[in-house]
Amino acid sequence: MHDYQRRFVDFMVEAGVLSFGDFTTKSGRKTPYFVNTGKYRSGGQLAHLGRAYADAIERSFPDGFDCLFGPAYKGIPLAVAVAMAFAERGREVEFCFNRKEAKDHGEGGVLVGRQLKDGDRVLIVEDVTTAGTSIRETVPVLRAAAKITLAGLVVSVDRQERASETSTCTALAEVGAEFGMPTAAIVTIDEVVEHMGSRLTAADRERIAAYRAKYGV
Repeated sequence: MHDYQRRFVDFMVEAGVLSFGDFTTKSGRKTPYFVNTGKYRSGGQLAHLGRAYADAIERSFPDGFDCLFGPAYKGIPLAVAVAMAFAERGREVEFCFNRKEAKDHGEGGVLVGRQLKDGDRVLIVEDVTTAGTSIRETVPVLRAAAKITLAGLVVSVDRQERASETSTCTALAEVGAEFGMPTAAIVTIDEVVEHMGSRLTAADRERIAAYRAKYGV
């Protein structure tokens, strides 16, 4: 693991975003850990989050994109935070995000921020991909705006689990293959467990192992 990944795991725990126990995901699965990015609530936290994404992007997509895209709603502050993190490093990066409903007055349209043009390489910034639903909803919006290239998808945590019972790869890899784009994460759940070490109880480790055996790849 890299230092920024270790710092990010600690940051998620301190912010109450990463929890261990008994939870139910949106898909109905009973999970022993949960990542709730809706708990980020301060400017300092967003600054830290943006820097962690920027670290992961510099590692996986160093020069391979022209614009950041944040899917509504959680992706919006993420894209903004990442763009600001790059600005701190002396790199000007533009971003855009989508409205849930098209605006029928003023400038109109569905996208806010950078006006996409043919040839733009768009990097999607998401929180956690479990089934890829938001990506499947927003890719058509991007492609309707211009003849863009999907530069990739970056998420905070790769849960490393199958999207469905018939899947043969992780949900993150599956959505990447579907749209022909590379994917990356700040950390994987295996890296989270590795770094947490003795902070996880034996019961936590047993539940995580059982869950990974059932839903993991």
